[in-house]
Amino acid sequence: MTTRTLELTEATQSLAEYAQQVEDGVIIVTRNGRPIAAVVALPNTDAETVALSQSPQFLAIIERSRAHQAQEGGISSADMRQRFNNAPTHE
Repeated sequence: MTTRTLELTEATQSLAEYAQQVEDGVIIVTRNGRPIAAVVALPNTDAETVALSQSPQFLAIIERSRAHQAQEGGISSADMRQRFNNAPTHE
């Protein structure tokens, strides 16, 4: 992954041009040397995934679920996949 830093006063291209340059890395935009924004490559993702990853409510649900799993146990992902693979189909 490549990282490039760009001072805001030197950012003269359009956002579309920077987005095309990012490919598999990140362009960090700075003001007076401090990061203020980033253009990040998002391979193999969709808008819903990005939105959920920034949602405080969704992240809280995930944290509660992980805490519950750690305290009380549960079904592993492999076991769940096995259960779904063996589930009868409804016709």
